[in-house]
Amino acid sequence: MTTVTREHLDLLVVGAGISGIGMGCHFERELPGRSYAILESRPALGGTWDLFRYPGIRSDSDLHTLGYAFKPWTGDLAIADGQSILDYITEAAEENGVAEHIRYGLRAVKAAWSSEEALWTVEVEEVATGERSEIQARWLFGATGYYRYDRGHRPEFPGEERFAGPVIHPQFWPEDLDYAGKRVVVIGSGATAITLVPTLARDAAHVTMLQRSPTYVMPVPAEDRLANAMRDRLGPMAAYRITRALHIVGQQVIYRLCRRFPRLMRRWIRSVNAKYLPEGYPVDVHFRPAYDPWDQRLCAVPDADLYRVIGDGSASVVTDRVASFTETGIELESGESLQADIIVTATGFELLFMGGIEVEVDGQPVSLGDAWVFKGMMLSGVPNFALAVGYTSSSWTLKVDLVCEYFCRLMAFSESLGCEAVVAEPVGPIDERPLLDFGAGYVKRYAEGLPRQGARAPWRLTQAYPVDARYLRHGRVDDPELRFFSATGQAAVAGEPAAAVSGPASS
Repeated sequence: MTTVTREHLDLLVVGAGISGIGMGCHFERELPGRSYAILESRPALGGTWDLFRYPGIRSDSDLHTLGYAFKPWTGDLAIADGQSILDYITEAAEENGVAEHIRYGLRAVKAAWSSEEALWTVEVEEVATGERSEIQARWLFGATGYYRYDRGHRPEFPGEERFAGPVIHPQFWPEDLDYAGKRVVVIGSGATAITLVPTLARDAAHVTMLQRSPTYVMPVPAEDRLANAMRDRLGPMAAYRITRALHIVGQQVIYRLCRRFPRLMRRWIRSVNAKYLPEGYPVDVHFRPAYDPWDQRLCAVPDADLYRVIGDGSASVVTDRVASFTETGIELESGESLQADIIVTATGFELLFMGGIEVEVDGQPVSLGDAWVFKGMMLSGVPNFALAVGYTSSSWTLKVDLVCEYFCRLMAFSESLGCEAVVAEPVGPIDERPLLDFGAGYVKRYAEGLPRQGARAPWRLTQAYPVDARYLRHGRVDDPELRFFSATGQAAVAGEPAAAVSGPASS
């Protein structure tokens, strides 16, 4: 049952993961004194970094760029474990006064915008009881990430019921699972599998990574010694800024080389893999993907740990397809079989944009698949709303930091005009492109449910941090394809007199 509206806020943030906490910190720092709350359906903050508890959980990006721009990463390891990242996010929330604004156990179910009031009314469900209430907010920020927390992608395999041992999905790793001395088969070849295999191999009898096709993997140093040395000499913030800039440049160089010279980069990546793998190892069978680099994300191998366990025989890679589970393992399509005591299905994620929240504008439902993305953060025709979509080609938080900064600037700018609302509306035709030009399976499975991007700015979602920093952090806040208006029907555009409009559908 839904109760009456209980409060009015300036900002409501949905999600207390790395993006939601980042938005809270920017709001506290750049618009102090305003009212806000962060809704989190789970009992703890951290999002991904609290949810995932599988052995070896770590970042796939360095923390000098995955960290927030305003808070230096001071850990010795650049590729950090999940608990260290969770501690970092928690510290950011506490240091910036954000922690006290988080409301746990509350799920946003529906968000309805009223142009008449220039307000969002968000229907909120208490997870424990199912009771519903409403919160009104002037601005709404979606920090839910883009995959489901309640389930992962889990294909059904023939004969699963026959297997005598446990079948585990990494997203729901049991705390009491004992894999010491056991034969473990990990199905998958993405970042999760590549993280799991070296960690499990420390105690398991043997670990086999079973993949349908290879993934690009690259060794990276877990520790950035230069960054640590600069921190001792220059202090945390100065060293962090330099290190962050160097890592950003490095990410962009690798990405651009891969996109511009894919054949050359394929050969280079293969040569690196061959160098770290045992002599005579069939590199082209297990470590040579059919696609080009950065058609899917490159997987980091800190301190070459995956190659090391392959080299010492505690782990192996098999490239084949599952024909059926058996009582003692897996039968492959090639006719070979794998013996297993435990099977781990590291088969990926299910996408869920905006956490499945129903969105309405003036009584009309919003179809995400029909909306255009403005500057990688707002949806066409949806006022006073932004969402966090980070990079796929570099660290997620690099983009989220920029989005949070711009959204705060946009709120302040709207207020300076005497307006209460702003909406992005295309001016002229837009040639469509998919939102995530990315070949990962979880993207392909959900492509029709994603918003659209265009071929031109400001409707193009770039993968270039320097470009985004130029127009999100340093560029003008207003834009010809933004329209500012108020609940009373008075519009204002920067530098122009107000004109009467009725709401976001007006031109």
